[in-house]
Amino acid sequence: MLQQVNGHILGSDAQTEEPLKGELQEFLDGETLLHQLDDLTKVNPVTLETVLRCLQARYTIDTFYTNAGCTLVALNPFKPVPQLYSPELMREYHTAPQPQKLKPHVFTVGEQTYRNVKSLIEPVNQSIVVSGESGAGKTWTSRCLMKFYAVVASSPVSWESYKVAERIEQRILNSNPVMEAFGNACTLRNNNSSRFGKFIQLQLNRAQQMTGAAVQTYLLEKTRVACQASSERNFHIFYQICKGASADERLQWHLPEGATFSWLPNPERTLEEDCFDVTREAMLHLGISTLTQNNIFKVLAGLLHLGNMQFADSEDEGQPCQLMDYATCAVSTSASLLWLPEDTLLETLRIRTIRAGKRQQQVFQKPCSRAECDTRRDCLAKLIYARLFDWLVSVINSSICADPNSWTAFIGLLDVYGFESFPDNSLEQLCINYANEKLQQHFVAHYLRAQQEEYAVEGLEWSFVNYQDNQGCLDLIEGSPISICSLINEECRLNRPSSAAQLQTRIETALAGSPCLGQNKLSWEPSFIVVHYAGPVSYHTAGLVEKNKDPIPPELTTLLQQSQDPLLKVLFPTNPKEKSQEEPSVQSRAPMLTVVSKFKASLEQLLQVLHSTTPHYIRCIKPNSQGQAQTFVREEVLSQLEACGLVETIHISAAGFPIRVSHQNFVERYSLLRRLRPRASPGPHGPSPAKAHSEGRPHTEETTLQLRLQDILHTLPAVTWSAATPGDPVEATPAPVHCGRTKVFMTDCMLQLLERGRTQVLGQCARCIQDGWRRHLRRKQGRQRRAAVLMQAATRSWLTRKRIQRLHTAATVIKRAWQRWRIRMASLASKELDGAEEKHLSGDLHSLSSTSLPPAQTRLLGAIIRLWPLGLVLANSATGVRGFQRQLVVWACLQLPSGRSSSYTVQTAQQDHAGVTSVRALPQGSIKFHCRKSPLRHADICPEPSPYSVTGFNQILLERHRLIQV
Repeated sequence: MLQQVNGHILGSDAQTEEPLKGELQEFLDGETLLHQLDDLTKVNPVTLETVLRCLQARYTIDTFYTNAGCTLVALNPFKPVPQLYSPELMREYHTAPQPQKLKPHVFTVGEQTYRNVKSLIEPVNQSIVVSGESGAGKTWTSRCLMKFYAVVASSPVSWESYKVAERIEQRILNSNPVMEAFGNACTLRNNNSSRFGKFIQLQLNRAQQMTGAAVQTYLLEKTRVACQASSERNFHIFYQICKGASADERLQWHLPEGATFSWLPNPERTLEEDCFDVTREAMLHLGISTLTQNNIFKVLAGLLHLGNMQFADSEDEGQPCQLMDYATCAVSTSASLLWLPEDTLLETLRIRTIRAGKRQQQVFQKPCSRAECDTRRDCLAKLIYARLFDWLVSVINSSICADPNSWTAFIGLLDVYGFESFPDNSLEQLCINYANEKLQQHFVAHYLRAQQEEYAVEGLEWSFVNYQDNQGCLDLIEGSPISICSLINEECRLNRPSSAAQLQTRIETALAGSPCLGQNKLSWEPSFIVVHYAGPVSYHTAGLVEKNKDPIPPELTTLLQQSQDPLLKVLFPTNPKEKSQEEPSVQSRAPMLTVVSKFKASLEQLLQVLHSTTPHYIRCIKPNSQGQAQTFVREEVLSQLEACGLVETIHISAAGFPIRVSHQNFVERYSLLRRLRPRASPGPHGPSPAKAHSEGRPHTEETTLQLRLQDILHTLPAVTWSAATPGDPVEATPAPVHCGRTKVFMTDCMLQLLERGRTQVLGQCARCIQDGWRRHLRRKQGRQRRAAVLMQAATRSWLTRKRIQRLHTAATVIKRAWQRWRIRMASLASKELDGAEEKHLSGDLHSLSSTSLPPAQTRLLGAIIRLWPLGLVLANSATGVRGFQRQLVVWACLQLPSGRSSSYTVQTAQQDHAGVTSVRALPQGSIKFHCRKSPLRHADICPEPSPYSVTGFNQILLERHRLIQV
């Protein structure tokens, strides 16, 4: 049986299901290609693979913005695209009647928020949550939004209003380099990772004109000042002053070339963020003078020297720890830069003051161990840096914030850190991921409302499917009465030494029933695993309690109040009110104000602000970590989609109806399913839909489409029955399919059933087509065979007739030639015997034989002598049997020498007898014809007597023996 849980198919066939490919994917994509889909919710099915393919296809054609429901996905192009953010384009989106109909853009979100504030009598505050990794384009996106508001939220008739908005925008933009230099650092994931959260309020008056702004920060990772993970760096500002200071400034701040500092790891790495001039110029635009800037950098240099103060273990517990030999210079340098007494600084770091008694009248001093000295040194540095960062934020707010009575609504820009998972995760990562969990819950609730609105617009009657939200993870972190935060805070309140293994045991024992808590059995260090919405993260318990306490010994504050530095006097004023507030807090037994509790309070305050506004979401994605244009690394994009919660959004979408197909596409693809419905003869009261349609009045194309759609939906029971495999029970009702006004909504289960039925129908049609095609081929082959036989017979008869005709023609020609030659010979013989006169020869026979004949008679005599064998052979050979031999005879006869008349001679028996030259006159003896031996087979054989023999040759005796050449 097929079941659906969170949009996925479970059952016996779940493992054998193959992903949707090829032609089905093309159908689900509809008429548009992937790069033409402006909304990821139109991708069918909504899976991680299809979302990645769509984003990659759009990124390839330089389309960097894509909607994902109520979220805008922004891909960092890593190259300047000025035409994408031009003032003309801003005005186009601002003046468009429906900006949501235009291409997705950050200006669409800006215009929508601005119209929401402007269209209401009682304006509702708007908020834009910009999330993503550092380097994904969050700062650029916020900057583009502020430029957009500076253009559209200024009065077109008031030049002063425009100048005020431009000045505020410029100051906010100038605050970014300063806050990035003091609040960003190089981490394992990014070279410019934000180590704090930022919420900017753009304040608007009743005329919807921007009059001011305010910046609020969250959870600065001040621990990074004194502790950096392997392959990571400190805050950018420390590297900027070491690399960008002039020679005089180096001498003044005691930063010689090549100096090494323990709190400045990886100084050889040069990043784009190490630009000291940009930071100083931005601070100058914010109203921070050059003298104040030098004072700030001098204090930061003092912190670097403070980090080089290393202590050695004391041999006597009653004596304070001594400094290392190489650390003596660092103490004096740090004390001079911070304008602190050197002896007082050392005494404060090495000796702890303990107050006892109800009224704390008894004061004891106890030497600190080496670890305690290092902790107090780090605490001093973190305290100074945190106060300095807060002071910079207050300076920025004082320069851009408007009078509270001058504004009535605001548009908030929340730039938060993304989800983090490093090899070593501590309290900072726990707080950051906790904030992301809270924001994800807020996003999920808003997204579900948006989905419900879409279903309502389509006219669906349904109850929303339960989904797996992250409430379980939030209960594990912040739940009451027992959670991870409460257990850590409890360890801090007990004020006792706490080991990492003990804290791990308490967490695993007290929260063993939570499904979001896991054990890291492969780790050698005590740790626990929290299964977040973006994936499991392992947190080390070592140092959690100490970081959560964030203890600030009173003597450290007192020490800093003794400084003569102008900046430190501002950061640590000597105020008796603060003392009076601190002393009761020590005496009272009120809960300790820990890092977790303070962060939780500020996060709750932020969420209250977000809940009171209409939220909008922008997810910034970094295509690659190298910052290269036209490079899309699927693995890196996938991790960011999981971290920013877009994958969870896809899962929530899958819990409803992830497959959404337009009516036209549904009818075109599944109209053939009607073949599966059993054909029943229509009764007198039940005409078919097509017949009813033809009988009624003319319908529109939309009505016809609806009729065909309903006809297909009526076949779903037959589809379910036919698609069920043998042995499996068939459900009484098919999987849910909802027909909206413009789309058909279905689940993955129903899509599989429809595809199975369609495959079955196509198989039946294919078999019918194959049968007809094979029958056609057999008939065609038979016709071709018969035609070939007839053609071969006709060709053979024609060739035979032609050959016989050629033989007859040749025989006729030979016969005529032979007859002419025979008649000629007979004529010559008769003339010689009967018409010749007997003449007496004078002289001897030798002289007669040597007498030359006329040339004509000589040529005639030579022809007769040469050609008479040809006549004999042709006369005695069968016609058509030895044609090759006849050709040889003709060739041999024609090759006889004909150059001289004396080549062949006639010799009589009596050579010296005088008389008539006729042949008849010489009857005695035999006549011998002498010639060269012929190569022909029958040339030396006497032919048989012929009835056509010439009378004149009856006395010629031919020798039957071999001719002898004279």
